[in-house]
Amino acid sequence: MVSQPALPRQDAPAHWGIALADWQDENFPLRDQRLVSLDNFLIDPDHAILQASLQKFAKITPQYPGLRAALDPVVCHAWLTQLGPLLDQWFGGTGRPWAMQAWYSLVTTPREALAPMQRLPHVDGTDPQQIAMMLYLHRTGHGGTAFFRHRTTGLASISTQDFPRYAASVKADYQRTGMPPAAYPTDGAPHFERIHVAEGRFNRAVFYRGNILHSGVIDNDAPLSADPREGRLTINAFFRPAPG
Repeated sequence: MVSQPALPRQDAPAHWGIALADWQDENFPLRDQRLVSLDNFLIDPDHAILQASLQKFAKITPQYPGLRAALDPVVCHAWLTQLGPLLDQWFGGTGRPWAMQAWYSLVTTPREALAPMQRLPHVDGTDPQQIAMMLYLHRTGHGGTAFFRHRTTGLASISTQDFPRYAASVKADYQRTGMPPAAYPTDGAPHFERIHVAEGRFNRAVFYRGNILHSGVIDNDAPLSADPREGRLTINAFFRPAPG
């Protein structure tokens, strides 16, 4: 588990209020999946950007093409008090409370430095009970989140049972055609089909199951600043049912 440093003492959960009235189901093409968007999520989004600018960002995992800093668990707890009933409503409850981890995130890796796995759509895991949230806190030329279907298998979400077949098929695809050029995924060609784009509108949060194939919408020709006040800043969160 990633360590989560405390926020500066002058910061308080009251500065992190959220408004949940403006949510809607997006017209998602997967009938067995749901994508919920929520506009005007933070009452004071500029406070979140200010707090992000005070954090020590670091590269945490090899999968993410940039830098992260953990969001304080006190804020996560305050958000869960309000979000928990909605997560039950949107994705089905288990009778257990939700657990949450969240990070400030900045995409900073230039296209030419991307590892092969960063050039493809990905899943956050194969557990359909893990819900992802992306909160867009940037006003850059970069976009939101795109969702994909793998052409050879027809899969758009990957379960534990699906993963061996999916992984073998993707490997065979790229053995046949070679790896894609060093760039962020756009339309997914030739082996993936982009099926939906969640717009990265400022202060919009989107919620979806993390086992759906997806990728950030990154303009390959636009700069990627490591300054939270200028870069593609998001808050990424994962929600899972707490252990029973």
